[in-house]
Amino acid sequence: DKGINLADSHLDLPALTAKDIADLAVVARHADMVGLSFVQSAADVQALQQHLDRLCASHLGMVLKIETRRGFENLPELLFAAMTDRPAGVMIARGDLAVECGFERLAELQEEILWACEAAHMPVVWATQVLENLAKTGRPSRAEITDAAMGVRADCVMLNKGPHILEAMHTLDDILRRMQEHQAKKRSLLRALKSWG
Repeated sequence: DKGINLADSHLDLPALTAKDIADLAVVARHADMVGLSFVQSAADVQALQQHLDRLCASHLGMVLKIETRRGFENLPELLFAAMTDRPAGVMIARGDLAVECGFERLAELQEEILWACEAAHMPVVWATQVLENLAKTGRPSRAEITDAAMGVRADCVMLNKGPHILEAMHTLDDILRRMQEHQAKKRSLLRALKSWG
């Protein structure tokens, strides 16, 4: 269950493998959406759309997982390709994206993705290691509480599994409910603080 990132290499590989294409038949019958991992070009999006159309699954939503430098660099064309004929969204897969582009650039990359997706009216999933210590150990770090709060700028926040996942869900719900009064996507609401009154 480990991946390898070749950030400085240009690999011309399709986003969909033969197994992915075969698995789409099951996805088309039983799922509400399909995630497209390691999407890098509009051709990748169009290939998925064509396979779903072939399976009479044009109703199925898709989530473009932005995990590579090429995916980030080609984000505008990915958004245009995805908006053509079905519900679509974007996942900021921060783990792989940080490895691909450098951890020191992750904050600015996720900001640009959020801005572009808001302009395109495309929903965003804030993903990777959100409240991970809490979900796994029952104790959150201070940094991950702040990180979870920043997720209010997205439309959805993804949690990973762990023995304390219910506590993580309740904590995330509490954090996001409080933050919604301060932030609407990328716009600060400048609400008066009344925390101590």
